[in-house]
Amino acid sequence: MLAAVQCNLGGAPEGPAGTGKSETIKDLARQVALPCVVFNGQDGIYTKTMSRFFKGLAQSGCWSCFDEFDRIKIEVLSVVALQVREIQKAKSLKATEYIFESDLIKVRSTCNVFITMN
Repeated sequence: MLAAVQCNLGGAPEGPAGTGKSETIKDLARQVALPCVVFNGQDGIYTKTMSRFFKGLAQSGCWSCFDEFDRIKIEVLSVVALQVREIQKAKSLKATEYIFESDLIKVRSTCNVFITMN
């Protein structure tokens, strides 16, 4: 997983429920001294909500573990994929500031997105 982080990519561990995917990400974040926010997917998530979340994530530099994202509507999930890609693009460019959904935000290089799937 750290190899993916070094390449400015997150990770997407998958496996049966209860096997420690989210716990592994949280433990890894703890080992590299970064906070990790666990975000549980649910049916009522909207793209605007996720946009605000990603803006905060990019500016804080913390990690996020998106758990059970298979519960989110496919229309929202496709926009979330684009939002994640924008953050990865900013990190790849080593940008300290980036235009994210028409807002100029600061980007910390330590932010990362991990998505766990069952």
